[in-house]
Amino acid sequence: MATLSFSAAVAQWADKVEGAVEAVFKEATQEVVEEMQKPTGQGGRMRVDTGFLRASLLASSTSMPAINASAKPIDGRPYTPDFAQVEAVIAGSDIGDTLYFGYTAAYAGHREYGSNGQPADGFVRLAAQNWPIIVDRKAAELKARLGL
Repeated sequence: MATLSFSAAVAQWADKVEGAVEAVFKEATQEVVEEMQKPTGQGGRMRVDTGFLRASLLASSTSMPAINASAKPIDGRPYTPDFAQVEAVIAGSDIGDTLYFGYTAAYAGHREYGSNGQPADGFVRLAAQNWPIIVDRKAAELKARLGL
């Protein structure tokens, strides 16, 4: 995702409208994160039991958040994700920044890639693969909102 020239992926009209490229970038980034986080019960790829994995998502503009080997849910306790930190990183980003989104739950890699007979969920990889489609959709939505 980071190696793609974002400006090249957005239609030329956006370069002519002040703030349009940045708006498409931030809205598309937010949607990729939302797709990563979408539970299977809502049409996504993330299996959710306690919500601990979803709540362990962090964002950074400097490095990938690390998995914490001791970060595991407490039995019977539900967890609610707080997207304020992720939204702050997206809001503070500029075109050309590399943004990192990672889960810190000890079992995050096992859920993403599969392990111990469990199938891979692929919630991160498949959301990232949809980046070009999401960018196109967000550009079209912004163009319609602006009446262009």
